[in-house]
Amino acid sequence: MTRKSKSFIAPAVPIHGVADRGKGVGRTPDGLVLFVEGAVPGDVADVFVQKKKGGFGEGRIERLLHASPERTEPFCQHFSVCGGCKWQHLQYEAQLQHKHQTVLDAFQRIAKVPVEEFLPILGAPETTYYRNKLEFAFSHKRWLLPDEMPPAPESPPDSEPATSDLEHTPAWPGLGFHRAGAFDKVVDIHHCWLQADPSNAIRNAARATALEQGLPFYDMRRHQGFLRNLMIRRTTTGEVMLLLSFAYPDDALLRAYLDALLTQFPGQITTLVYCINPKLNDTVFDLDMINYYGPGFVVEQLGDLRFKIGPKSFFQTNSVQAKNLYETVVQFAGLSGTENVYDLYTGAGTIALYVARFCKQVVGIEEIPEAIADAGENRALNGIENAVFYAGDVKNVLTPALIEQHGKPDLIITDPPRAGMHEKAVRFLLELAAPRIVYVSCNPATQARDVQLLAERYDVLKVQPVDMFPHTQHIENVALLEKRKD
Repeated sequence: MTRKSKSFIAPAVPIHGVADRGKGVGRTPDGLVLFVEGAVPGDVADVFVQKKKGGFGEGRIERLLHASPERTEPFCQHFSVCGGCKWQHLQYEAQLQHKHQTVLDAFQRIAKVPVEEFLPILGAPETTYYRNKLEFAFSHKRWLLPDEMPPAPESPPDSEPATSDLEHTPAWPGLGFHRAGAFDKVVDIHHCWLQADPSNAIRNAARATALEQGLPFYDMRRHQGFLRNLMIRRTTTGEVMLLLSFAYPDDALLRAYLDALLTQFPGQITTLVYCINPKLNDTVFDLDMINYYGPGFVVEQLGDLRFKIGPKSFFQTNSVQAKNLYETVVQFAGLSGTENVYDLYTGAGTIALYVARFCKQVVGIEEIPEAIADAGENRALNGIENAVFYAGDVKNVLTPALIEQHGKPDLIITDPPRAGMHEKAVRFLLELAAPRIVYVSCNPATQARDVQLLAERYDVLKVQPVDMFPHTQHIENVALLEKRKD
């Protein structure tokens, strides 16, 4: 093994674990830790190391010497090039074991607190077609497969090589997911296993119709073109929303395109919304939504509750497993009907409204005003009168004045973003000293960090990992904390 250059081959590396972003983890005989793309625990492989810094390196499999018994054949034709579903080559039972271990490691190594009951991970009942929302990008140049690559232009022997493919690569329009590391190209997706019908048919029709009508796909380098993004929402009730993003207003082009899509899916597309995005980025949350067809929203059902979801709404993307997650929260909460509950980082109020039926009052706090507006609408839709919502940063809204207005909490539910809770918010929770805290997290590492601070006054009674996203490394976790008796 040579290290004279930045890249080198590390021979016969055994893979013993998984790390962030789903990469396999191995170690060379001289102690170099490698994060290996495409490797699974139990593999032994020659690894092409692309980067090395200190005692760590990153690379990919150069040659698989021994395949792990946990390996399986990926079922998606786009697996080798698409940036999603990185664990398709890992058996689902093995995925669950590694995710469970990820949560266990976080509590043992970061939180460093005992857990009275560590429950087995709750696997997803559906491992394909489980997402209710997918977002796709139109691109002037899709990611080319090896057999599609055009021959390089011939150059005089002494000439410099071209620094950009813009000069010699023709337009290859595509509609799909952004390729990791290639912001200006997308992987052209023909069948995605993440969202049920009619999602694939609609996306393929959106591409075909655009090509038939000669509409220019967006060029992400030059910021030219008409078609930018497509979002499809599909609920378990069978409703389908389309959101199209266009780079500039052209009423004739826009109407001809949208009408063609509606004609191809009569009764299947229940609402169609569009926006005009002239910005350099693809974010649509700061843009005006224009309702073209239908009510402008879809309705999802979780248990006996209904949730109205608009084009900008925040909602769990796995509806079936979201219900199981919320049932876990209710079970951990142990509500009798008399409790005062605070739901921090409430989003669109889904957890708050789900537990409202089992407590005296629930107070929800969320930083994003649009999400709070959704929470208010869904409160009215379900006839819930004992929930109140506030827009603002938790660390600023959760104040002694708010506590004085609504009373001390008997239970706090917190479901922060991946970064976890602000330390100021954690310190205030310690001062509040609510008898119980149910902490929901999509990042066990930051959850464990916060739990370590809360351990000053709280014990961890239960931990329940929940798999919301099969074939990815992502994992949700619910922890029940109880205040120690003084």
